[in-house]
Amino acid sequence: MRRRNLLLLGFAATASLAIPSASAAASTEPSRADPADSLVELLYAPPPPASGTSLPQLGQVLATARAHFSASRYHDLGAGLPGLISTAESHRDSSSGSARERAHALTARGYVLATELAAKRHSDLAWATADRAVQAARQSGDPVVIGEAVRVLAITMRRAGRPAAAVGLLERTAVDLDGHGPAARAVAASLWMTAAYTAACAHGASTAYDLLAGAAEAVDRLPAGLPQRRLFTVEATQAQVDLYRIGVHTALGEPDQAVPYAKRINPAALPTTERQARWGTDTARMWMRLGDQQRTLTALQFVDRIAPEEARRPALQALTSELLYAAMPTPGVRDFAHRTGVLV
Repeated sequence: MRRRNLLLLGFAATASLAIPSASAAASTEPSRADPADSLVELLYAPPPPASGTSLPQLGQVLATARAHFSASRYHDLGAGLPGLISTAESHRDSSSGSARERAHALTARGYVLATELAAKRHSDLAWATADRAVQAARQSGDPVVIGEAVRVLAITMRRAGRPAAAVGLLERTAVDLDGHGPAARAVAASLWMTAAYTAACAHGASTAYDLLAGAAEAVDRLPAGLPQRRLFTVEATQAQVDLYRIGVHTALGEPDQAVPYAKRINPAALPTTERQARWGTDTARMWMRLGDQQRTLTALQFVDRIAPEEARRPALQALTSELLYAAMPTPGVRDFAHRTGVLV
């Protein structure tokens, strides 16, 4: 009863963020609506904040939102973000001292999730949400939150064709975080990984290799048993470094060098559905660049099986289209294209 009341309080003015059961999720066909559409409302006509929600309660609602992201339930995430963020902003505007800093941190993390969602949907709203995430994070004074916000801003910069600036921002922030304790250093490791992939997308091979080495070294320096739950997306582990190696080598045009890393990662051992789907996405791109269309389709089918909303993202639909319209289409790709909305 207490949890039910918390969720009702937290989102009285918006759609609920309650996590659906596994059976409900499995039986529901993903909606054709873009889950990032709700961000327009968030930015330009925010809903009224839910009254009666304390900061600790709002922290629990944020944890539910993060669980939606980790499980690749993007429609549920998008439905709840406006209420979550507007309530956090209301606390920020009416608080002072440490309570205000906490509200800034909750606001920033809400906007981090909004940017993650916008980036996955290739929405230009990511620029606005990333900027708000960074501004709120800096006001919070929490180095971990600042690192999270900078990471999503850098991803937005890379997607907008500014990879060099993004790499510079990530490197500077990672260095700054190194002196703020183990949790901040774990975030710094994730920034090195993101910087390596960003450099690879700009065809900077030597820079990408150096940054990957820095990420691996940063992970090695972390104390054993460090809780990873403060990070939204990327755990500071060697498995995550290996996952980034797949993307880096593929982006650099050397997918053959990515194959050993793809094969040695057990996707089921990755910590979240979103990360498992990322393995499937990166290996699909790797096999496509190697000309193995059957393995590409198998990887895409893996993504669809564990995270249907991931398989319907623009990037994966483009890869499915590439398979569909190849000179010799792979058996089964047409059915897959219908299933994932590429063919209607």
